[in-house]
Amino acid sequence: MGVVTKRSSMTFFSDPASHYSHRVRIVLAEKGVTVDIVDVDPDNPPAELADLNPYNALPTLVDRDLVLYEPNIMMEYLDERFPHPPLLPVYPVARANSRLMIHRIQKDWCGLVDQILAQPNAKASDTARKELKESLLATAPLFGEMPFFLSEEFTIVDCCIAPILWRLPSLGIELNEKQAKPLQKYMESIFSRDGFKASLSDLEEDIRS
Repeated sequence: MGVVTKRSSMTFFSDPASHYSHRVRIVLAEKGVTVDIVDVDPDNPPAELADLNPYNALPTLVDRDLVLYEPNIMMEYLDERFPHPPLLPVYPVARANSRLMIHRIQKDWCGLVDQILAQPNAKASDTARKELKESLLATAPLFGEMPFFLSEEFTIVDCCIAPILWRLPSLGIELNEKQAKPLQKYMESIFSRDGFKASLSDLEEDIRS
């Protein structure tokens, strides 16, 4: 293992195309954290990354002597490290429900997104595309119940959902159905947030331009 250079500021090694990196960048932007964001090609990572992260994977967050390499842990750490505005509920039951919702997003949606992105023209991806669209449409009414996803306030759950919804056009998914209206309204609201706009990499801006 090489010598890891100590950094005086927070550094975020980010895949500019990844929805997992994007969710952390949203938290950083919403918190107004001063951070050095290093865009990394996942196929050609810098040697430093292997010194920092035993999996040589993205994203990786470095805060002085602390190195984190799991996005959900990063988000919770940032919420505790920079408590304003809070992105997790205060009360244990609500906090547990938020974590459970993030787990469901991971199980129900993220795997399908990853499958489509890995082999966009494969037959299996067509099935994943159909399954993801049907799941989003089935969930659409929930997006109309509160200003944010099942919450009066913007939370970490929204940080996980928004990168997926932003990528729908590039995934080949259109939500023009009548039942998608609450979801479309939610997307308009989230995508207009200053924090969300500040979180976008150049690649992410391009996929919807």
